[in-house]
Amino acid sequence: MPVETTSCTSHLLKKMDYGTKRKAKFLSLPEELRFYILGFLPCRDILRCTSVCKVLRRTYMSSSELQYIVELSGQQLLLVSNTDDNTAISERLRLLRDRAHAWFKFDLHSFKTVSFPKEMCDERKAVTGGHFSMWDKNTDLAWVIPIVPKPSQQTFERDWSPGTLCPMRYSDHVFMDPAQNLIAVVYLVDDETVYIDLRALDGDSVHPRAAGPKLTLSGLPGYDENRVATARTELKGFGRYIALQRSLLVTHVETWASEVWQLQIWDWQRSTTSNSILSDTTLLGDFCFLGNNRLLVVTNDLKLYSIEDMSRAPQLLACFLSPERWLVKQCLLPMDDIEQPQIQMQNEKSMHIPDPKRRLLCITTNANRVYVISTKIFFDLDGMTAETPIPWSDWGPSNARIFEHPYECKIHVSGNRVLQAFPVGAHMRFPDLPKEYILHMMDFSPLAAMNRRGLGRVVKESSTIDITEYGLYRGSLTTSLPYVEVVSNRKMEGLSLEDIWLDKDRIYMLNNADCITDDNIRRLEVIDV
Repeated sequence: MPVETTSCTSHLLKKMDYGTKRKAKFLSLPEELRFYILGFLPCRDILRCTSVCKVLRRTYMSSSELQYIVELSGQQLLLVSNTDDNTAISERLRLLRDRAHAWFKFDLHSFKTVSFPKEMCDERKAVTGGHFSMWDKNTDLAWVIPIVPKPSQQTFERDWSPGTLCPMRYSDHVFMDPAQNLIAVVYLVDDETVYIDLRALDGDSVHPRAAGPKLTLSGLPGYDENRVATARTELKGFGRYIALQRSLLVTHVETWASEVWQLQIWDWQRSTTSNSILSDTTLLGDFCFLGNNRLLVVTNDLKLYSIEDMSRAPQLLACFLSPERWLVKQCLLPMDDIEQPQIQMQNEKSMHIPDPKRRLLCITTNANRVYVISTKIFFDLDGMTAETPIPWSDWGPSNARIFEHPYECKIHVSGNRVLQAFPVGAHMRFPDLPKEYILHMMDFSPLAAMNRRGLGRVVKESSTIDITEYGLYRGSLTTSLPYVEVVSNRKMEGLSLEDIWLDKDRIYMLNNADCITDDNIRRLEVIDV
């Protein structure tokens, strides 16, 4: 035994000596070469190296390039190559940190206000690509106006009167994408026949990159002999993809009508038809794109699909079980900041976009709960199979944060930031509405606590809410996704604030001035950060 112990110790000493020599050899390299070698490492490994010894710590602190790599990863951003950008790395690093810190100052004084008649936005409103777009189904009116476009950005200012949006008398849904000069209009020829017109925003011609003037919908599989009526439509787009959700009423021969939903996805630049179709009888809450090849469908659970092969139905990758029997109102994951980076970020010195695999998804429910979920769970699928649903306990608590409100909350999300208008108090005349709203800005990026520089409140501790159904206690949910929160001092009238939006540069607030004054107008406040 003593001989074996001595031999083992000698072997360990030799390994330690070998490791020490390797470390010494690396530290003896010129500093510029150490910069170069460490630059190939991912962010987490770079930070690990800084804790090995003082020399590597000094190496990191004296390298703007290494700090820039860590800062991009910590803010969950991706670098976009720009050969025309000659800005020094040290200056890029400063701008990146200063921009992140600016959000924690959270000054809500608007630098621009856009006013328009009240009847201009009652149905569908969106802020995207430097434009504010509106559509009203009842009146068949639509508008798009520029707000604060980039100097080199193409702008659109148009309005459509009733009967001019599509060949039929009324449109059933409208999607506008200023970054691609696209307006897509859903219209019904009859209860069973639906088309999607593809036109350019700057005129009435067919979109120049479209595969044809209109997209054709496929029939509902298995219901060829039944009467199918379209009850509701929802149109969304991302890049070259357009998806239409239809809620259908199916009248059977000898039974009552049943409800079915159908979701069809097109590559509108390549084909006017599509075999990429999903349908089911479960309640469909909402859906959203997760980049160029994935789609998330929120029903009773969260189902993740691959849409890489458009010649067949989307392929189920994983099913994430919901923590409660929810009724989903909205699935919010704006992707316009990564959709067309070359178009949207021209003339910008800091060329970076949110990482589509590391951003935030917001799900709102009829119970006035807001689920903030990290999208990394939809990409880290090692060891997961579509056949085995993933329970909430495995995916939810550490990757989500749940907020509960007494009234409906106004909310928007951009990258790793969430803007929530918290309802406070009850309105004296309208008790079903809040008295006022207070804005809360939340940053969920890993480096938020460092970039706040003493501002805001760091929330690392877990939070728990009780789940009730029909007044009965059903259990509790605990979540712990960390974030930094800043609360605005400005309070907004509960009846006045209609909606809020957020992008990487600004906050937008839509106010109904008629609730405060006698003016029959609405105002969109633009707040630069």
